[in-house]
Amino acid sequence: MDVQGTVQAGFEPVGDAFVRNFEQRGERGAAVAVYRDGRKVVDLWAGTRDVDGTAPWAVDTAQVVRSATKGVAAAVPLLLHQRGQLDLDAPVGTYWPEFKAAGKERTLVRHLLSHQAGVPVLDRPLSLAEAADAETAAAAVAAQAPAWEPGTGHGYHAQTYGFLLSALVQRVTGRSIGRWVAEEIARPLGLDLWIGLPAEEAHRVGRLGPVEEPAGGGALKLRPKRSVAEAYRDPDSLTRRAFGAIDPAPDENDPAYRAAELPASAGVSTARALARFYAATLGPVDGHRLFAPATLAMARTEESAGPDRVLVVGTRFGLGYMLHGPASPLLSPGSFGHPGRGGSLGFADPASGVSLGYVTNGMRKGVTADPRAQALVRAVRAAIG
Repeated sequence: MDVQGTVQAGFEPVGDAFVRNFEQRGERGAAVAVYRDGRKVVDLWAGTRDVDGTAPWAVDTAQVVRSATKGVAAAVPLLLHQRGQLDLDAPVGTYWPEFKAAGKERTLVRHLLSHQAGVPVLDRPLSLAEAADAETAAAAVAAQAPAWEPGTGHGYHAQTYGFLLSALVQRVTGRSIGRWVAEEIARPLGLDLWIGLPAEEAHRVGRLGPVEEPAGGGALKLRPKRSVAEAYRDPDSLTRRAFGAIDPAPDENDPAYRAAELPASAGVSTARALARFYAATLGPVDGHRLFAPATLAMARTEESAGPDRVLVVGTRFGLGYMLHGPASPLLSPGSFGHPGRGGSLGFADPASGVSLGYVTNGMRKGVTADPRAQALVRAVRAAIG
């Protein structure tokens, strides 16, 4: 395997794990980056830019990172709160009056961020064109009756999370969430990261596709519990309906999908950008810092935990971020971040000052704990002792 990039002394286990992902876990094309205390210590890439192609992954290759986009999007309301523009304890209707419909008048902004809003599904799913139109998506989720009383439980808002945050940010700032991320996060930090891919960057993005665990690969095979498997099979379950809020399922290699500002699922990023973004939530990166200490504490403080009404496993969320736990193991109990269904991962760990970004073009069936990403997390843990 022709691995490109650099590994700082002491972090060789990460490079070894990255190679084993290709040798043992069916990796086709991927990149991983790690920052510690604001400095890049791992920056590796290998394989092909397209899951079904032969062109090599380049230094600037980016990929759709699915729900790892949520971690970037979550920073926007937290930064607005940090700047005094958004009250996380205010009813959503304070900023978005239409949202008060159908029994949602007591839904708080923090409920949106912690998957407690009760609207993970839509009675009528949206087409890609409708979902990409911010006002159409906002109207649909505002009119939706909640599946449970907001604030009394949690369930993963797989697609509607993006509609909710997009509408809120637009009403508070007058800017789309993709534009806000571009102007206030990506540009100052120099990130190759977009929610709404510009046409001039499309040539850098590889093709995604499904991959299977190779036979006899030696990696742990995780079989879902019967209840989880049944939830994904049942067309009437919250699980199937939440992931199917955009129907028919969009082609993630379609330029129209990548260009859409869908902050729950369609962000495009390099591994380097994801790691650098999370590094800036912990402290200064080349003079730029995102979260003040109080904001960092909010991001990783548990807001919801226990049985997830959508994912049908136990999950933990802070304000917009998945927290370390059995469903999404990260580096330590204080870690926060977000995986992307099928592979990608970004997170930060305040205790060690470490952040990681991993992107891949080979999509697996799992949602929160891909074995390739987990191998890299274990390698980082071994490296830092």
